[in-house]
Amino acid sequence: MTSHPRRTTRALMSVSDKTGLKEFATALTGYGVELISTGGTAKALKDAGLKVIDVAELTGFPEMMDGRVKTLHPKVHGGLLAIRANKEHAAAMDKHGIKPIDLLVVNLYPFESTVAKGAAFDDCIENIDIGGPAMIRAAAKNHADVTVVVEPADYEKVLAELALHNGMTSLELRQKLAAKAYARTAAYDAAISNWFADTLHDSAPDYRAFGGKLIQSLRYGENPHQSAAFYRAPGQRFGVASARQVQGKELSYNNINDTDAAYECVAEFDAKRTAACVIVKHANPCGVAEGGSLLDAYRKALACDSTSAFGGIVALNRKLDAEAAKAITEIFTEVIIAPDATEEAIKIVATKKNLRLLLAGGLPDPRGVGLTVKSVAGGLLVQSRDNAVVDEMQLKVVSKRAPSEAELADLRFAFRVAKHVKSNTIVYAKGLATVGIGAGQMSRVDAARIAARKAEDAAKEAKLPAPLTKDSVVASDAFFPFADGLLVAIEAGATAVIQPGGSMRDDEVIKAADEHNVAMVFTGTRHFRH
Repeated sequence: MTSHPRRTTRALMSVSDKTGLKEFATALTGYGVELISTGGTAKALKDAGLKVIDVAELTGFPEMMDGRVKTLHPKVHGGLLAIRANKEHAAAMDKHGIKPIDLLVVNLYPFESTVAKGAAFDDCIENIDIGGPAMIRAAAKNHADVTVVVEPADYEKVLAELALHNGMTSLELRQKLAAKAYARTAAYDAAISNWFADTLHDSAPDYRAFGGKLIQSLRYGENPHQSAAFYRAPGQRFGVASARQVQGKELSYNNINDTDAAYECVAEFDAKRTAACVIVKHANPCGVAEGGSLLDAYRKALACDSTSAFGGIVALNRKLDAEAAKAITEIFTEVIIAPDATEEAIKIVATKKNLRLLLAGGLPDPRGVGLTVKSVAGGLLVQSRDNAVVDEMQLKVVSKRAPSEAELADLRFAFRVAKHVKSNTIVYAKGLATVGIGAGQMSRVDAARIAARKAEDAAKEAKLPAPLTKDSVVASDAFFPFADGLLVAIEAGATAVIQPGGSMRDDEVIKAADEHNVAMVFTGTRHFRH
């Protein structure tokens, strides 16, 4: 590709994020670049001792309407859009006193962060940038002549080119920055449109767009032949995207996916009420438990399926402490994620240099609103987050025998877990710990059988006389279409069951429960997860 260097003679700078601004502007003046600016940016540059032309001086119009109108003027947009080699454009510039603007430095009003702070409607509206996106799009369109910069991270790239080309930028750089500029305005508009849809309670707007900021390029995707990258979406939800990686190898696509599944699941357990641990393998929990401490919870979760836990993801709902860290590092683990960690725990994890430790800063709210998105051929499936929690469900006893208090506690626990297991799902639980999990099966009876078999395997490994499914409870993410799945659970030793209900054969299923003196409660809420 031919370089087509373009000299930078005039720069318009208008930024909300002033990181590195003074240094960048000072370096530009070293190449004889004339600076034009607006409002607070102009003041910051003048305070740094730099000579600045105010946009109001350039256009002949003052900033007005609380700054809403300042750059929307032909002397700005003509300077950005004029094709330098076009004689008609050049003539128009001469006739109307328009000078070229060769470098545009704009980052937008902080709309996304304003919304994330929970600002009032009018404050959010005032943080919708109009002039900024218009200038960015104009400069990006005319990238053959104009360089556009939308974030401080690119200042060094521009300065490096100016140094390399004696005050000029290459077409290659201008094209890359133009592509980034359009992506930035697209993500910005997506954030605004989604905020409007949410504010207006419109679950199906005529157009839907999503955008995000790159967190990292990934070595590959789900498989080595797939490319992948990780993006941060607008808004604040504690989790893998917000987490600080303290140590360990770079996260892979599958690490990120599995870590998200684990952390969303562990967030179902209120850290003020109990310590909880979730171990995930291939996006499914293979062990979940509550305990008096993180160590207790981890050991109970591990006992459910220690084979699958090897090379898994461990998520905790409290600050990682030394005791838990020591136990977790005794077997090969890919990732530990927690809200925080003690210094002693960090040192213990550091002995396993490849183990990733992520500190998310908090737990995601299981009741939180938001959207989930799945791509299908030629389209997107968009839905609201499954934010139903069992503590807020009206549990209805439909069997002759009501569950005991201990059974009821385990039933609620099991249904929390079932929400985060791929459908069809069966979860056996006992003593606030999973003892058998059947995930992602085409029939519910097979899920029940697999979960029971996993419990048998765990019992053999632990040299127990019988599987822990004896006197356990069982949760199903959706209704039992027939009694067969329930009968498998009863045969495994379950004494109580929690399920949504709603099958045409509910009476048949309830009758089977009553015949075996099994307590059954309906939630009225389904937790399909595909």
